[in-house]
Amino acid sequence: MTSVRHAHVVGLGLIGASLALALRDAGWSVTGDDLDDDVVAAALGAGIVAEREPHDATSLIAIATPAGVVAELAQHYLDRFDDPALLVTDVAGVKGAIVHDVTDRRFLGGHPMAGSELRGLKGARSDLFEACTWVLTPTDDTPADVYTRLHGLLREIGANVVAVSASDHDRLVALASHVPHLLAGALMNQAADAAREDAVLLQLAAGGFRDMTRVAAGDPAIWPDILFENREAVASSLGALQERLTSLRDAVETQDRPTLERSLSSASLARRQLPGRALNSESMAYLRVLIADRPGSLAQVTTTASEMLVNIYDIEIAHAVEGNRGTLLLAVDAAQAERYMEALRAIDFGVVRER
Repeated sequence: MTSVRHAHVVGLGLIGASLALALRDAGWSVTGDDLDDDVVAAALGAGIVAEREPHDATSLIAIATPAGVVAELAQHYLDRFDDPALLVTDVAGVKGAIVHDVTDRRFLGGHPMAGSELRGLKGARSDLFEACTWVLTPTDDTPADVYTRLHGLLREIGANVVAVSASDHDRLVALASHVPHLLAGALMNQAADAAREDAVLLQLAAGGFRDMTRVAAGDPAIWPDILFENREAVASSLGALQERLTSLRDAVETQDRPTLERSLSSASLARRQLPGRALNSESMAYLRVLIADRPGSLAQVTTTASEMLVNIYDIEIAHAVEGNRGTLLLAVDAAQAERYMEALRAIDFGVVRER
């Protein structure tokens, strides 16, 4: 009989409660806590969590709180549980400071690229992470078994896992998530201000406007801390975007058709080439990767895949990584396998394709 797996979620907002539901539906026994006693009571009443206090046999702690308190909470639970098999992760949208501050090798930072305009428990869904991209930020010190176990349980709840460094995550997510939220808010505010004089404006809002401003309906309370934590990357991205908008304004004012056509054409092409959300493939290739027991080896394997848009569907340790060498068994899309193998060999990894 399979033993019960115990998880504890700290912070029962939209992401935390959705994670609790997803884990529950995957067969985990889930406990959870929140600063708001009413939220805890509601989560208990709805069956989202079973208890408030973590079980003694808890093997997963997921911290779903504002980024500024993640490191302190992570260290609290790492100190509380001395089990070497414990996994502690988080879902914060900014990773640099957290990964720097939490040095325990049982911690692996994460960030699901998922959300909803709904807030808190009422927006929680067990399928929120289906086909979403879930970023992990391994370091040179992240043990292979920690990464593979967390990767496996995230795949279990339907997420597509990618790996990047914490610094790259913060730089990239500024443009992919943080700046779009500010732009959605700015556009919505501009329209709302204009509607004070022309009330019919908002009735003219078509699908494009609604799509572009949907995220502006999210919880405003969480965003200042996220933006301040990642202020350098956000400010840099806003500056570059401001220059692009100025160029477009000038092109409109001067009726510069070639400039506008180039901009619209390149944007159209780039949009059509965005990776799809549903990356799963029935055609898998299984790769054995010889990995040296040296700092950063695992991170090189996983971040190389992310940089090449190669999705690792499954990862496990075929032989324990100890002594000088070990073996990772990876499942990747067969159509991407050869290209990925060449990239790994170029950075001195031995790779064998099983089928």
